[in-house]
Amino acid sequence: MVVATPENAGRRVLITGGTGSFGSTVTRGLLDGPIDEIRILSRDEAKQDEMRRRLQDNRVRFYVGDVRDAGSVREAMDGVDYVFHAAALKQVPSCEFFPLQAVATNVNGSDNVIRAAHDCGVKSVVCLSTDKAVYPVNAMGLSKAMMERVAGAFARNHPESATTVSVTRYGNVMYSRGSVIPLFVEQVREGRPMTITNPGMTRFLMSLDESVSLVQYAFENAAPGDLFIRKAPASTIEDLAKAVAMVMGVEPQIQVIGTRHGEKLYESLLSREEMAQAVDCGHYYRVPLDARSLDYGLYVEEGEHAVETEHDYTSHNTQRLSVEEVAELLSELPEMREALAKVSR
Repeated sequence: MVVATPENAGRRVLITGGTGSFGSTVTRGLLDGPIDEIRILSRDEAKQDEMRRRLQDNRVRFYVGDVRDAGSVREAMDGVDYVFHAAALKQVPSCEFFPLQAVATNVNGSDNVIRAAHDCGVKSVVCLSTDKAVYPVNAMGLSKAMMERVAGAFARNHPESATTVSVTRYGNVMYSRGSVIPLFVEQVREGRPMTITNPGMTRFLMSLDESVSLVQYAFENAAPGDLFIRKAPASTIEDLAKAVAMVMGVEPQIQVIGTRHGEKLYESLLSREEMAQAVDCGHYYRVPLDARSLDYGLYVEEGEHAVETEHDYTSHNTQRLSVEEVAELLSELPEMREALAKVSR
């Protein structure tokens, strides 16, 4: 959970895409501290109304708008100190069929957010990215990789800006919107087999609270253009399904349906090129911006020997959890406890 710090006191925070699972978790954490105002910018007024009723806190203000619309972004941004930029098109199949929509939101929309923050004198913007931006094989990953480049280019081209723009990249966030865990729970509850695409496929395991702590770490430690990831253990999809069954007290029934279009065998949080530059910060890695000027000699004539000895940081080569360890991790999730309570009623 986001921990209230003295830096939060008397501050205004804007969360784009704030009605999603990540934005809701950030909001709850910030409200535990001395925050002045949290602004939620999103397109869905129904979700905003549900969030308003649930929170019932007058420090939260809602703005109906779209990051694609620079005007609505600017209106929500005026007077803000910090920005969590979480608005995105994240569903891989949707982005595959409508790639220009992914570009409009994930690339152009992010540019609107960054430029508005610069114009309004915002202190810090953290842009949320994904493992799919590393060696992207689908439109969603490509658009997020371009979002990262937009953020880096702003930091490189505007060194005088009062706004620090950084990026956080994360893999599978357990029980977030789009996570496979709620699907497994629903399938078990209905007595159906859990459907997995490839038993040997691996995914990082990070809780919503841990993903939020990554963003807070970026706010507190970022230099312009920095990229941050949080170290995390991983599991195979088959072991994850078995762990869900174990927590729910049933024998696992698993159906293998085959790898879907655009799906990766494993998640990569850092490429080997990034690992060669990464700074180990304990629970995190920080990759500083390559802030060199547009001098092609530096890119073409000079090499980097460290790259040759590094490996990607992936869900295949990080700490691998057993079924029992994954089950213990799942049982600690508030969302899993809530799901189990519903099953027992």
